[in-house]
Amino acid sequence: MDMPTPNPDLLAQKPKLVARLRAVLPKDAVIDAPEEVRAYECDALTAYRCAPLVAVLPSTTEEVAAVLRICHEMGVPVVPRGSGTSLAGGALPTADCVILGVARLREVIEINTSDRYIRVQTGMTNLSVTAAVESDGFFYAPDPSSQLACAIAGNIAMNSGGAHCLKYGVTTNNLLGVTMVLADGEVVEIGGAHMDAGGLDLLGVICGSEGQLGIVTEATLRILPKPEGARPVLIGFDSNEVAGACVADIIKSGLIPVAIEFMDRPIIRATESFAGAGYPDCEALLIVEVEGSPQEIADQLARITTIARRHNPVEIRESQGPEESARIWLGRKSAFGAMGQMGDYICLDGTIPVGALPLVLKRIGELSEAAGHMVGNVFHAGDGNMHPLILFNANEPGQLESAEALGADILRLCVDVGGCLTGEHGVGVEKRDLMTHQFSPADLEAQMAVKDVFDPNWVLNPAKVFPLTVSAGRRGAQ
Repeated sequence: MDMPTPNPDLLAQKPKLVARLRAVLPKDAVIDAPEEVRAYECDALTAYRCAPLVAVLPSTTEEVAAVLRICHEMGVPVVPRGSGTSLAGGALPTADCVILGVARLREVIEINTSDRYIRVQTGMTNLSVTAAVESDGFFYAPDPSSQLACAIAGNIAMNSGGAHCLKYGVTTNNLLGVTMVLADGEVVEIGGAHMDAGGLDLLGVICGSEGQLGIVTEATLRILPKPEGARPVLIGFDSNEVAGACVADIIKSGLIPVAIEFMDRPIIRATESFAGAGYPDCEALLIVEVEGSPQEIADQLARITTIARRHNPVEIRESQGPEESARIWLGRKSAFGAMGQMGDYICLDGTIPVGALPLVLKRIGELSEAAGHMVGNVFHAGDGNMHPLILFNANEPGQLESAEALGADILRLCVDVGGCLTGEHGVGVEKRDLMTHQFSPADLEAQMAVKDVFDPNWVLNPAKVFPLTVSAGRRGAQ
């Protein structure tokens, strides 16, 4: 994986840059000691590391603007960072960049339950947003697996989803407005505490833009009343393809469960060893959760289990109460940690049409066998957002490269069946060179033209998303 060669002129300007940053930020908000900036050398894509020139931790929109003005004037690249949970290298630094972390932007600015929104600084974690409103009977719907740690800023940058996105949508469906600082330090307000603001849909451009267009410091988010109740059913199958077909049939029936989660045998066995959730030892299982009144829940579960029985499940386990619901979800919530005990792994993120699930699961099995790497599948089956986990041994030469090659084949498969390279992790550096498989040169030119408008000098996260050969002319004009 290539990164741009650091600019020696910028490296030489470090003392001047640090002095200017210290003039506009509190002393402890500027981190420049070599041993301290190493804490920011990577995000959750830990295979690649590079210490930044400097890291800064502003606490207000005004401080973010001051930092960006300085970096813009000096031509210093800026890499935004939320909580560092990106699995696609979205916050991977270059040696001549400033890492701008939002971890100190943690204030709740406004809660309005009448109009159903909350305005927060974007360093708040995903889960803390719900915590701020749950006593009033509300919640924030997007729920990534990393919700305990991931920041709202990163959720907006990558358009994150979660297990309950089937019914409630991903971040873009729950984002009403933002305060954003542009590359030159200008502060803009986009959207607001209402639906469908007039004019261009700039909010739709910003959500999912991976820090390419500006740094979002405040967000107005939709909050929803807590449902009356919710209950899952666990359904086991003797093949991945049959489980995928069941998902497709549930969706075709017109039912909209709050979640449909998929786990295959490697994941099931890993989670059983790790968490002891009591799952059946089968090839694949689904967790389907519905919500509403007791009568609605009973009706929906009855219809779902009727559909499931047409596919000859090996087990159907319908929760009868909160404790059983917690146990059904226990393994799914533990999946990524459980797989970590088995070895190193790459967590992919590709999205496909739900009807293509049986074919794609079959092909992943074939590709896995041919490559010699175990692949565990755990994902949001309801909206086709797949998360294959490719196991490898990082201490064995060539294993990382062969695992990455298998990952590229799986992502190309997702595109070939009508899907896309990412559902919620973003492109970052991980999928950057696969963008030409999904997009034509004209498509990429149109996307880069949008960045040109927001960031003419290409100082914001310039080595991400677009293949380096495609963006070279623009980055070289800094």
